[in-house]
Amino acid sequence: MADSDGIFETLKQDHDKHRKLLADMAETEGASEEREQLLETFTIEVKSHAAAEEQALYSTMMRKPETTDETRHSVSEHHEIEQMLNDLAATDMSSSAWMAKFKDLRHRYEHHIDEEEDEHFPDFEKHLTDADLAHMRSVFQRRKAAEEKQQEVTPEKMEDAKD
Repeated sequence: MADSDGIFETLKQDHDKHRKLLADMAETEGASEEREQLLETFTIEVKSHAAAEEQALYSTMMRKPETTDETRHSVSEHHEIEQMLNDLAATDMSSSAWMAKFKDLRHRYEHHIDEEEDEHFPDFEKHLTDADLAHMRSVFQRRKAAEEKQQEVTPEKMEDAKD
């Protein structure tokens, strides 16, 4: 199965959408309606993407011993990024702290998706059958749509987060 219409291409398309939202957010200033809307859109997108990715891709990869460490690493980063999103949402958008946290989140998230695309996905693909790939794409599409309806911005300072 060529991945031009498969799970990895779908994930990369989402990542590109996330990169664009981050770039747009970086251009905003203060506690603007635009910044608030972009943060909400990005948060819902990323949280639903991560949840669906874990259910479709990472649940499959956990069953393949050769990719268990990479899988655990990525799922751990999802949790870290969610905490960073919650912390950003709990920070005054007009403060310099917000922009500092945003820059940190952007760097962390872009590192995460670059690592997935450049290292993990090519490695994972070596261990998957055509049936695995088809199943994962189907699960991802279904779960992402369901997750988008459930996700929300949940402001929570990092120091208040429970591990």
